Amino acid sequence: MIKKMTGDELKSMLKSNIHFKSLGGLKADDLKLTEAQLVPWRAMKLGLFIHWGLYSILGRGEWVRHNEKIPQEEYARLAERFNPRDFSVQTWVDAARSAGMRYMVLTARHHDGFALWDSPGSYGGFTSQNSAAGRDFVREYTTACRSAGLAVGLYYSPMDWRFPGYFKPKELLDNALLMKKQCHDQVEELVSRYGKIDIIWYDGAWLAHSGSDPDGAWLWDPIALNRTVRRHNPLTAINPRSGLEGDFFCDEGSHPVKGEIVPVPWEKNMCLGSGVSWGYIPDDRVMTLPEVITMLVNVIVRDGNLLLNVGPDADGAIPAEMVERLGELGRFTSRYGESIFATRAGPLQPVDDVFGTTYRDRTVYLHILDTDRLAKLPLVFPSDVLSAEVLTGGRVTLARGEEGICFQVAAEPDAIDTIVRLQLAEPVPPLVFDRFDFQKPAPKAASVKEAL
Repeated sequence: MIKKMTGDELKSMLKSNIHFKSLGGLKADDLKLTEAQLVPWRAMKLGLFIHWGLYSILGRGEWVRHNEKIPQEEYARLAERFNPRDFSVQTWVDAARSAGMRYMVLTARHHDGFALWDSPGSYGGFTSQNSAAGRDFVREYTTACRSAGLAVGLYYSPMDWRFPGYFKPKELLDNALLMKKQCHDQVEELVSRYGKIDIIWYDGAWLAHSGSDPDGAWLWDPIALNRTVRRHNPLTAINPRSGLEGDFFCDEGSHPVKGEIVPVPWEKNMCLGSGVSWGYIPDDRVMTLPEVITMLVNVIVRDGNLLLNVGPDADGAIPAEMVERLGELGRFTSRYGESIFATRAGPLQPVDDVFGTTYRDRTVYLHILDTDRLAKLPLVFPSDVLSAEVLTGGRVTLARGEEGICFQVAAEPDAIDTIVRLQLAEPVPPLVFDRFDFQKPAPKAASVKEAL
């Protein structure tokens, strides 16, 4: 059965505060990965997002050029100062691996138009290759990721503030079409010149900073754009921010994750810092370890991935406190990774602020955030519970009754996520959901001709 609903209807159904961006994108069945093809992406669970570019020199966020109305000529001169000292992309990869992350996503080009690679398609040659650095950072990044066994993700923004046609696409159509050509040319460069690309992460297909990404589909022609991606990388996971529905949905921001298991592939993307900016800001507040672990748990027990963002400084250095936090997270994921990676959410629906479950075959992991409240909840599993063991230290007692099993857990006093591993008599049957056809208002136009 296919259920047609809006994002707000889904939130209500799941009793959730998850907000998916860019619903109602164009659909093309030949471009969408199957559930089987998405298994590797789902299994990764945890990734590192990198926002880095000319804006990192100023340290006032990635929107600084637009927010402060910096003239393009002045902003472009930052390229003469873009020359990170003693920098190696390996430091980013090491930070990701220290956290136990399985993938990375780098801002190959943000809204300011500056490309971190040697891009023939860049309008005016606005690239890191032509900057003081004289380097192709996308090549360095993709090579380092693969050497470390990390999946390669590339962020790309179709929009470019340098083009007046972005702000007035219908009035300045020729200029807007020049921006579109840059987009198609550059995406083809990224997916054809750097080997296997595991994730394409678009952002910014909406026009004139209004509406949604699907509203800009008439200009960008996202079906043709992503057919190019598929031609070179048939199994790339594509997010929904180009105006195409894509393979997974995105919940952006640091708001808590609550509600039931989400019945579609999804990713939580948020800042390890305060969230004021995705790009570098000096002395930004950094999430505490309990905050990070709690967010990770709340995402995976609802069947999502967590993409944590850091903003390196002008020299490419991730702030020291963020590096420290990633290492602390890694000590947690290295000890308890069996309950995180290559699992699926279920078989039980989570209870907000109390517990959730993940599973693999007939092993179920109880992720407990409040042991006292859990003790009062009888739980029913799809088959007999044969054994129970507290992975995080402590003891567990099972009280079996007619309504289910109550778990009395004597946990370690400083435990953030108390994890109990259960062995069931039979493999957990996968949860079966209706298919969803999101009906956020359809794009106002699907082509330039319709738009005009």
